[in-house]
Amino acid sequence: MLLATTNDIPGKRVVSTLGTAQGSVVRVRHIGSDIVGALKSLIGGEVKGYSRLMEGARAEAIQRMQDQATEMGANAVIGVRFTTSMIASGAAEILAYGTAVTVEE
Repeated sequence: MLLATTNDIPGKRVVSTLGTAQGSVVRVRHIGSDIVGALKSLIGGEVKGYSRLMEGARAEAIQRMQDQATEMGANAVIGVRFTTSMIASGAAEILAYGTAVTVEE
C-alpha cells in the first residue's frame, strides 16, 4: 500500500478514486507519564512516555486507514492527513485519513 501526503504519486497514474479511507484510535494517558510530565513542566524537556504514546497511536491509526483502504480495493492512499482531538480529560483521538485510490505505472 502506497501512502502519500501529496495528491499524486510521481511515476504513478490514479486510475480510480474510491473515497475517503480513515483510521481512528483513542488513547488515554498513563499515571506514570503524568508524574514525569508534572516534573518535566518544572524543569523542561521531552516527556518520552507521551511521545511513545502518540507515536503508537499514529501508527495504529495509519494501519487502520490502510486496512479500510484495502477493503475498498485501493492500492494507495493520497492526501494523507492527521488530526487530533481531546475526547475527555486525559484521552485523545488520533485520526488518519486520505483518499483511497488505485494507481498504476
